[in-house]
Amino acid sequence: MKVAVTGSSGLIGSRLVPALRADGHEVLRLVRRTPRTADEHRWDPQHRRIDPAVLADVDAVVNLAGTPIRPRPFTAGYKEQLRASRLDSTATVSEALAAAAPADPARPRVLLSASAVGYYGDTGDRPVQEDAPAGSDFLARLCAEWEAATRPAEDAGVRVAHLRTGLVVGPDAMLVRILGLVFKAGLGGRMGSGRQYWPWISLDDEVGAIRFLLTADVSGPVNLTGPEPVTNAEFVRRLAAAVHRPAVLPVPGPVLALALGEFGRSSVLAGQRALPAVLERAGYRWTHRDLDEAFRAALQPA
Repeated sequence: MKVAVTGSSGLIGSRLVPALRADGHEVLRLVRRTPRTADEHRWDPQHRRIDPAVLADVDAVVNLAGTPIRPRPFTAGYKEQLRASRLDSTATVSEALAAAAPADPARPRVLLSASAVGYYGDTGDRPVQEDAPAGSDFLARLCAEWEAATRPAEDAGVRVAHLRTGLVVGPDAMLVRILGLVFKAGLGGRMGSGRQYWPWISLDDEVGAIRFLLTADVSGPVNLTGPEPVTNAEFVRRLAAAVHRPAVLPVPGPVLALALGEFGRSSVLAGQRALPAVLERAGYRWTHRDLDEAFRAALQPA
């Protein structure tokens, strides 16, 4: 296939591009700066501009663009940055794919567009599959808008899948870097009650699932999470064991809420017991079904 990728320099994209090429696909990288290599093509999502010729003959687009969500308070300016970077990029590729959609419905183009399990809001310990409704906090509303921005492509007959990704466990993942350093210093522990679920997925399986979904007959929302979600207390206990350190210093919920504001309340102290029901039914086979395996892969020397 000929595949265009946005956000190709990020955590997932930088691992995905070489994997797609190893699979035999031709990969185009959409970049906002001046192209440096033959496989790079410039686009301007902020102003909804892209050369129609770039996507004229692609079979698929993997849209991973968007400002990373970092552990910091959600100020008004930061919220708008998160929102605009996602909606502008998604609308740009969706409209371009719609304009270039093939006349043959037997071979529709594919758009795999990033989203997040934050779509569901805080769901407590209730198992959540892809048919669950959206939540009401900022991240949930953002995910709903993000997914809705693919409508032009869907209306044109493009097969669209929304990649509702959980916490990615990989060597360069921000979560693993930060918590790994904290635990190695002997300062880690559960966050708040520790009963909130943290849906996770290994970086290998995030990339593997995207490769799988390029050709699988799947559309709509897809939870990209491991098959065995765990609570925050269990997550940090296993991470502490992986770095051979104790997890004995819990962080009180009010402290996290005060320090991180809405981000702390919605992304650290809340969670989703998200299950990858669509991937399971489609026949995807996980590389890391167990969190311990995912940590071992993420923490091994390069």
